Amino acid sequence: MYQIAGLFKNTTSYTKSLFLDEIGLVMLVGIVGKPSCGKSTFLNALTMVNAKVGDYPFTTVDPNRGTAYVRSPCVCKDLNVEDTPKNSLCKDGIRFLPVQFLDVAGLVPGASEGRGLGNKFLDDLRQADVLIHVVDASGSLDAEGNQVDKGSWNPLDDVKFLEEEIDAWIKSIISRDYVTMKKKASAEKIEFSFLLHEKLTGLAIKKQTIEVSIREVGIIDDDANTWDDKLDELITTIRKKAKPLVIVANKIDQPTSHKNFTKMKEELNIDIFPVSALAEVFLRTENENSTLSYSPGDPGFKILNQEKLGEKKAQLLEKINSDLLQKYGSTGVQEIISHVVFNLFNMIVVFPVEDVSKFTDKSGNILPDAFLVPKGTTAKEFAGKIHTDFAKNFIHGTLAPSGRRVGADYELQNNDVIKIVSAVK
Repeated sequence: MYQIAGLFKNTTSYTKSLFLDEIGLVMLVGIVGKPSCGKSTFLNALTMVNAKVGDYPFTTVDPNRGTAYVRSPCVCKDLNVEDTPKNSLCKDGIRFLPVQFLDVAGLVPGASEGRGLGNKFLDDLRQADVLIHVVDASGSLDAEGNQVDKGSWNPLDDVKFLEEEIDAWIKSIISRDYVTMKKKASAEKIEFSFLLHEKLTGLAIKKQTIEVSIREVGIIDDDANTWDDKLDELITTIRKKAKPLVIVANKIDQPTSHKNFTKMKEELNIDIFPVSALAEVFLRTENENSTLSYSPGDPGFKILNQEKLGEKKAQLLEKINSDLLQKYGSTGVQEIISHVVFNLFNMIVVFPVEDVSKFTDKSGNILPDAFLVPKGTTAKEFAGKIHTDFAKNFIHGTLAPSGRRVGADYELQNNDVIKIVSAVK
């Protein structure tokens, strides 16, 4: 369980024992990168779980899991009610909904061959749906994560090495039985994509992803002999679709970072965001200490207690404001979460209720739950995520505040408030 601590001032701490699998859905986002690039600090900025932070290789040996919170406008303002959330938080009309994150130890070149602690950590990432690659944008760390002169290392090399290591890892899994798989496909007239999916199922790679990738690279599925020349291209294509990368240009407030960030944006066909994880941690810590008012994702902050803050911290806040917030609009941490959840996972927010006139559950809590579900989810599918019996005995859904009845095939819309009517009581 993870305590929501320091996220908001003057709110009751809330402990969550389940993640999104409360409704049968888990989004697992892996945070990856080389040693000392700021992965653990980034995880702290997301979750405040205080994973061990250290400026030396292999600080994080066991995976750290935490729950981050994505911002989304709450319907409480539109409905003119004061909500009493249970599975999430609401502050000033903004809902913060949970997303599960995983931080693993730093990767070094050669990890796919077992160098460093590579195989263990690559294996830890096998179930991740999206990979957030934290890069030291200041160029102050070499390939091993050792300190070098600022700006002397090209962060583009970090992105390339991670892609190459993941590709090599996937290829090593396929290569173990590649010849046997080809013979079986030919002898038993089995589509090679079927055998490949069986081989990669432990990496949470869908058969549809493999089939689409096969078509894109121009391979004939039922002729495995045509695969040899394009196997590397196929692996890269599968990886891009199954484990999409998002780049965190961390330490963006350092003098050498903006130039490197601009270069990465120009040369990489990957989503990339300017971020200062350390600034986010500092702002949230001071919010918890009541010296300032700050919510994750805000473009600024308000100092509440100048005397308690002190001169050194006040100077640091001035620097954060001028070098980061005014330049980039935020610390970048919430932008990453929002992009992953709403753009890559294509999620919407749905509020289930029992009473559509009062927007309450059976206990009278107003808008108690808010769930992230994939866009296109039907009313009946959503009922099944709450409880399988609700889907089996589904009658209809009722939308609030209109009272409109919807059938099983109704596709839920973002911020729908819905009562599921079922024969199950």
